[in-house]
Amino acid sequence: MKQRLSHILFSQGFGTRRLCAGLVWNGEVAVAGQVVDDPDAEFETEGLHFTVGGQDWPFFDKALVMLNKPAGYECSQKPRHHPSVMSLLPAPLRERGLQPIGRLDEDTTGLLLLTDDGSLIHKLTSPKHHVPKVYEARCKHPLTAAMTEQLLAGVELKEPEGKFQRPPETTRAEAAEIVDDTLLRLTLLEGKYHQVKRMVAAVGNRVEALHRPQFGALVLPADLEPGQWRWVGSPAEVWGQ
Repeated sequence: MKQRLSHILFSQGFGTRRLCAGLVWNGEVAVAGQVVDDPDAEFETEGLHFTVGGQDWPFFDKALVMLNKPAGYECSQKPRHHPSVMSLLPAPLRERGLQPIGRLDEDTTGLLLLTDDGSLIHKLTSPKHHVPKVYEARCKHPLTAAMTEQLLAGVELKEPEGKFQRPPETTRAEAAEIVDDTLLRLTLLEGKYHQVKRMVAAVGNRVEALHRPQFGALVLPADLEPGQWRWVGSPAEVWGQ
């Protein structure tokens, strides 16, 4: 579908319509290597790449990006004690209203997906869709086969201290593997508050550090450094299709 260049920029989060037109008039926008000076010039959006200020931007009707979340950042638009993960993204993505698909604790690192597609957020976080998430937990005490057996069979999650005391929940790991003496690799199909930490506590151990290397079929790239982000071409990459 063809759209005017100023509208394309507006839809991708580059500011108000007036600001987007100004970017074009000022010669900051190029398509196929050619500077475009007419905000009303029309382009086919499918497969479109353009540059703004020399930076390449692919057109996406709905944005989906991965972030290698470092420790010390909150997955919130309005953080309370630490910077927001949103501060790690460029302004056009923040302006699009991206939201994390699920949350990682402030001290948890690894793969975080963000999108402006509300229906995708629902699909990837709903328990009924059984999207696996893989976590690597460095534990305080040596791990045992009995602990992984308990995690696979199901454990009771107690409410953290200071929280409203509700009836305990029962949850189980889809897979549990002892990687080394104190490193546990867990695959979960749910997403509960402090879930990994509470599950490990339920079997008599304690999580000292937590990292998520995989969400669905999407694996955190080895060359994506902490704090860096990258486009995900399609939700199909998360579903493994």
